[in-house]
Amino acid sequence: MPVRPENKIRYPADWRAISDRIRFDRAGGRCECVGECGEDHGGRCVQRHGLEHTETGSRVVLTTAHRDHQPEHCDETNLFAACQKCHLRYDADHHRANAARTREARRTAGMDPLFELAPLGSPAPALQDHEAEEMS
Repeated sequence: MPVRPENKIRYPADWRAISDRIRFDRAGGRCECVGECGEDHGGRCVQRHGLEHTETGSRVVLTTAHRDHQPEHCDETNLFAACQKCHLRYDADHHRANAARTREARRTAGMDPLFELAPLGSPAPALQDHEAEEMS
């Protein structure tokens, strides 16, 4: 998975070489997940880099996952090669927790307009006079 620009500082300068070594030298271009993602593969996941994913039909892009979700921790025991499906499933709880923290921070800072919307099924609030004028 591509490294987000805001997280690049957390990865070592030689991250690409580390990732390539894990994905292609150690893993041989094959997903190393043996169920860490929560799916029973019946052993090691069969997905191979560059080939069609047997379940999704998309092209497999082998990634390097951090077991502890800490990009700074690049010890080989903390890393495993994962197809995009296994990597996303493995990180799902971590992503949910981060998203919840972000939503809460925005809500408490009054920064997220989504929290100002009326509940589903309720009528939309009436526009204030100045808002109606701006729209016309």
